[in-house]
Amino acid sequence: MSSPGIDGDPKPPCLPRNGLVKLPGQPNGLGAASITKGTPAAKNRPCQPPPPPTLPPPSLATPLSRVALAGGPCPPASGPASGPVPGPPVERPPLATDEKILNGLFWYFSACEKCILAQVCKAWRRVLYQPKFWAGLTPVLHAKELYNVLPGGEKEFVNLQGFAARGFEGFCLVGVSDLDICEFIDNYALSKKGVKAMSLKRSTITDAGLEVMLEQMQGVVRLELSGCNDFTEAGLWSSLSARITSLSVSDCINVADDAIAAISQLLPNLAELSLQAYHVTDTALAYFTARQGHSTHTLRLLSCWEITNHGVVNVVHSLPNLTSLSLSGCSKVTDDGVELVAENLRKLRSLDLSWCPRITDMALEYVACDLHRLEELVLDRCTHPYTPGRCVRITDTGLSYLSTMSSLRSLYLRWCCQVQDFGLKHLLAMRSLRLLSLAGCPLLTTTGLSGLVQLQELEELELTNCPGATPELFKYFSQHLPRCLVIE
Repeated sequence: MSSPGIDGDPKPPCLPRNGLVKLPGQPNGLGAASITKGTPAAKNRPCQPPPPPTLPPPSLATPLSRVALAGGPCPPASGPASGPVPGPPVERPPLATDEKILNGLFWYFSACEKCILAQVCKAWRRVLYQPKFWAGLTPVLHAKELYNVLPGGEKEFVNLQGFAARGFEGFCLVGVSDLDICEFIDNYALSKKGVKAMSLKRSTITDAGLEVMLEQMQGVVRLELSGCNDFTEAGLWSSLSARITSLSVSDCINVADDAIAAISQLLPNLAELSLQAYHVTDTALAYFTARQGHSTHTLRLLSCWEITNHGVVNVVHSLPNLTSLSLSGCSKVTDDGVELVAENLRKLRSLDLSWCPRITDMALEYVACDLHRLEELVLDRCTHPYTPGRCVRITDTGLSYLSTMSSLRSLYLRWCCQVQDFGLKHLLAMRSLRLLSLAGCPLLTTTGLSGLVQLQELEELELTNCPGATPELFKYFSQHLPRCLVIE
């Protein structure tokens, strides 16, 4: 019999039932009938000496005597066997369907491979559909994948029972409308309480759809809206709930200062905010309340072009407990803004200053002097506004300041085009570094890069688009940095 797969198609079985062939019993040499006393065959048989007694096979329980080992006759057994009588062999399931083995084996496969393996047979699917194999993963469903077309041309919502069995706590819906979201809520058994995170991308959700979704899905505490241009700031005022602790809004054209006001007033327990909005100004960053000053630990302001150093002042006074801050793409922030961050946000562990063209070596001095807990620093493409594509403001001098930071574990210097071998020597003293990215640094030579073998604790090194990164250098790294992942 074949085992059906996920979608009902017949699938070949994993293996035969036990992989063995039952062998016939051993013949006894007497044929079908036995000879008993008094039969003619027994009377006419010549006298023969009785056969020697059959000795039990040697074992650890009954060792042979020295006489037997020398070839002499074994003494007769003086009593019943001392060891226990072995019982019938215990049947074990075949290895291919042994759940104990499969539970350990399936950890070695990726999520995509697990989806394929779950279609092999029912036994594998039963093991693979345990929630532990899917923890931390988010299914991505496009609008066209939510419906099956029936022979009559009508559409039927897909069966989401397989997702419920695996216990997914978050979903990403792409290109959906208000109606699609309502259908999802009605057809997914865990939508009301079991879903903790929802992400909507490039969708036409309106204010009404957003309100219905957050009202019906009472378990949602993490919300992401990306590329959704049909909802307005009024929709945020009417739908946001105090239970939300993480919010991400990006590429939504109707988001401006009033949206930040809604977020600050309606989300007192907000712990993480990620915002990419081209029309948000410095004024909006003063809306955060004192309660959010205690709860919010992560703030990402991505490509907020209108934010200046005045906005940074509002951030450091409103959110003094930040541990992670990103000003990536905030092109009007200067060294003075970084100085404000360094002096007031002493708990920072992660700072992203990528794509900030007004940042210079002076900003790195402020960072090194005051942010003693910093573990991650991103300086990618700090590009000079008058020299597109070239970073002329982060130099070897700035790296000399960073070399004093004993807690820094991750340093990103992608496309910092003025970093040279001399600056790289300063980094060799940073024994705490675990990740270093030098992608696109054209002035680094093979000789300078080879010195990185002194960082024996390095776990990841990115050297893409580096002219000095030769095949010989990668071979040298494989020999002297065997525990480091080198990205070519």
